[in-house]
Amino acid sequence: MGEWTDKAKGKIKETTGVATGDRELEAEGKADTFKGNVKEKIEDAKRVIKDAVDPDRRREEP
Repeated sequence: MGEWTDKAKGKIKETTGVATGDRELEAEGKADTFKGNVKEKIEDAKRVIKDAVDPDRRREEP
């Protein structure tokens, strides 16, 4: 899944876990959110590397 999907899924699980007192679901949500943040950082790093290798390339924004 993409970073945005992981973050959204994580936030929902975390919030639901807190609301229902389900600590396991809350922990899963935090893990999913963390995974989304890691994926985002990896994509950012890839973009920086590509820009450094070929600064004249056309930048394709999603």
